[in-house]
Amino acid sequence: MLRPRIIPCLLLHKGGLAKTVRFRDPKYVGDPLNAVRIFNEKQVDELIVVDIDASREGREPNYKVIAELAGECRMPLCYAGGIKTPEQVERIISLGVEKVGISSAAVSNPSLLAESARRVGNQSIVAVMDVKKTGLIKKVYEVFTHNATVNTKISPFAFAKQARDLGAGEILVNSVDHDGMMQGYDMDLIDGVRVSVDTPVTVLGGAGTHDDLKSLIDRFSIIGAAAGSLFVFKGKYRAVLINYPTPSKKTELCRNARLI
Repeated sequence: MLRPRIIPCLLLHKGGLAKTVRFRDPKYVGDPLNAVRIFNEKQVDELIVVDIDASREGREPNYKVIAELAGECRMPLCYAGGIKTPEQVERIISLGVEKVGISSAAVSNPSLLAESARRVGNQSIVAVMDVKKTGLIKKVYEVFTHNATVNTKISPFAFAKQARDLGAGEILVNSVDHDGMMQGYDMDLIDGVRVSVDTPVTVLGGAGTHDDLKSLIDRFSIIGAAAGSLFVFKGKYRAVLINYPTPSKKTELCRNARLI
């Protein structure tokens, strides 16, 4: 039975955890392994870890760090960042990671999705798209890469369809405009993606309260409700505190979901 998932997202930056606002000004928020241990105790549904330096610096994923994180995780783990070849995908899966997110390389080399899915299975391949509104008069959504510094001019809805057709088992939609703002998800963007594909979708960018999670799940039911700031900050002054809904609160947030 498919259920909605509530998913913390952790950003790796210069050896530590960071949080950004609209993909800029990363703020150090702690140690990755310590955060994973805390999330273990809180029994989270799934965890996303993104190395925000790897693609921008043109380097491979840090396999040592990935192995350490996978070794600590007691929940499904999705890793993204710096992936360019199916061999890298296979190596990361071999370390105990359940899903691999592919972003920049999925745009420059779409066949990577197909070959990776062939080797490790569709369920382990996540197409990641960082999306931003562009245009002075008529705003349109476009996919960006390399920490939102490169505009591909590609529609996220077309990209989602292509990724699904090539074998991606999941689409991760990350709103650049809403990242770190903690003012709610971009529902119009998510609407467009859900109309475009029937593939499982996870969304990231904008959640600031449990009500934001509930609004998303109430509207889309079977969806991954991912968040960064919500699960590492507490209070109006954004004090760093790892947190996650209690089991009873999570049940309440997902109450109206139509399970499949």
